[in-house]
Amino acid sequence: MDSSNRTRVAEFLLLGFLENKDLQPLIYGLFLSMYLVTVAGNMLIILAIISSPRLHTPMYFFLSNLSFVDICFISTTVPKMLVNIQTQNKVITYAGCITQIYFFLLFVELDNFLLTIMAYDRYVAICHPMHYTVIMNYQLCRFLVLLSWIVSVLHALFQSLMMLELPFCTQPEIPHFFCEPNQVIQLTCSDAFLNDMVIYFTLVLLAIVPLAGVFYSYFKIVSSIRAISSVYGKYKAFSTCASHLLVVSLFYCTGLGVYLNSAANHSSQANATASVTYTVVTPMMNPFIYSLRNKDVKSALKRLFVRKV
Repeated sequence: MDSSNRTRVAEFLLLGFLENKDLQPLIYGLFLSMYLVTVAGNMLIILAIISSPRLHTPMYFFLSNLSFVDICFISTTVPKMLVNIQTQNKVITYAGCITQIYFFLLFVELDNFLLTIMAYDRYVAICHPMHYTVIMNYQLCRFLVLLSWIVSVLHALFQSLMMLELPFCTQPEIPHFFCEPNQVIQLTCSDAFLNDMVIYFTLVLLAIVPLAGVFYSYFKIVSSIRAISSVYGKYKAFSTCASHLLVVSLFYCTGLGVYLNSAANHSSQANATASVTYTVVTPMMNPFIYSLRNKDVKSALKRLFVRKV
C-alpha cells in the first residue's frame, strides 16, 4: 500500500441504514421515538428514586446510576444517526469517530459493571439478609460505582488510543450506523491482528468475568430460594431479583450475540441491525422492566406525577 493511502483520514462515511432512501423516513421516526422514550423513561426512574425517601437504598442507588448510563449510552450513537438521516450526510469526522468509540466503550462497560454490582447486591439481600445493611453500606456502594467508572474510563481510553495509531485507507466506509470498534478496525490499511487480540482479550476480561460473577450470584440466590420452605417466601425472594435478571439476560444475550454473530457472519447489514438490540432496545426496555415489575417504583412514579399535577 503506497504512503498516500496510509495517511490519517479526515472523515469516515457511516453507511448504516442510509442506503435505502425509501425506508429512511420510517427509520428516522422509529429511532427518534425510541430515543425519546428511552431518555424520558430513564429520567423518570431517576426522578422517582431521588424524590422518594423509601427508594434511598443500595438497590435503587445502583438503578439510578444504570438509568443515567443508559441515557448516555443511547445518546452516544442515535443522535448522530438521526442528524445524518435528516441532512442526508453520511460523514463523521475522524475526531468524531474516535470520540464516539471512546464513549461507546465507556458506557457499555459501565452497563456491564453496574449489572454485575446489582447482582451482588441481590445476592447479599437474599443470602445474607441480616447483614445486608452492614455489608451494603453507602461507602461500599459509592466505592463500587467509582471503581466501575475508573476501570471503564481507563479501558475506553486505552482502546481509543490504540485506534489513533491505526492508518486508514482514503475515504473509508463504515457499514454501520455508528463507529462500532470492530467495524472500524476492519478498515485499517495495516495488520490489525494486535488490535483484534486486544479487543477480544478485554472482551473476555471485562465481559465474561463480570458475567461469571452474575452467574455465581444467581447460583447462590437460587440455592437460598430453594431452601425457603413457604411458597410465598420463595415468591417474595424471587420477585426482588426478577427485574434485574430480565435486564441482565436482555443485555448479555443481545450484546454477546452480536459479537459472536459478527465473528461467524460477515454480513455488515445484519450486524448493524443486530446491534440495534443492545444499543437502542435494551436501554429503552430497562425503565419498563423496572417500573412494571416493581411496586415501589410504580408508587414513586405515581406520587411524582400527582405532585407535578
